[in-house]
Amino acid sequence: MYGTILIKIWSLIVKSLFITATNTNIGKTYTTIKLIKEFAKQGVLVGVCKPIETGVVDEPLDAKLLLETVQKYNHNFKTLNPTDITAYTFKLPAAPFCADHENIIRVETIKEKIEELQNLCNLLIIEGAGGLMVPLTANYMMIDLIQELETTTLLVTPSKLGCINDTLLSIEALKSRNIMFDWCINMFEDKEEFNEVTQPFYDKVYPEWWSLDEGLEGFCRRVGNTDQL
Repeated sequence: MYGTILIKIWSLIVKSLFITATNTNIGKTYTTIKLIKEFAKQGVLVGVCKPIETGVVDEPLDAKLLLETVQKYNHNFKTLNPTDITAYTFKLPAAPFCADHENIIRVETIKEKIEELQNLCNLLIIEGAGGLMVPLTANYMMIDLIQELETTTLLVTPSKLGCINDTLLSIEALKSRNIMFDWCINMFEDKEEFNEVTQPFYDKVYPEWWSLDEGLEGFCRRVGNTDQL
């Protein structure tokens, strides 16, 4: 597995971890919350950032959940509000470019927010929006941000029928940019059929694949060794 080949050196360099997925509604926020708890359990001073959130009416609900979780483990985030861990929020539930009616998104502003929050922790978990090819601007995609941040990435994939295609496309995109990554499966759709319609391929081609519920602790230990952060 591509990510496994590289993962042995992750603990030497990881200061941030970017969470992406094959699409929207795959479980990025769920995954990020589990990561916060597990890294904290392992003694890592963890922080969180949700650079862009769309579909916001009164307050960014994903950012609120993430912040409430991290505040339990990192006192540096205690006084922050949900908007403090975001760079941009938009009302329309759509890709950032489409939701940004006033054309206000600036990549440097996102990077500045990330850098600001990195100063409050040893490991910053950054949760993306949608998948890798979601446009932030007309010519700048989420994968461009990941590449420029030079951050380790965790790709979250679904368990539903058809996930093999989505997973392979995302893996190829990450490989094409030389982005250091690993991937896991969030087992929440078509779980009963997974072992018959999807697992045989993963077992054959990616025998070290892991699911979010069963492999997260080991993943965090590989990338979150507190003596090496």
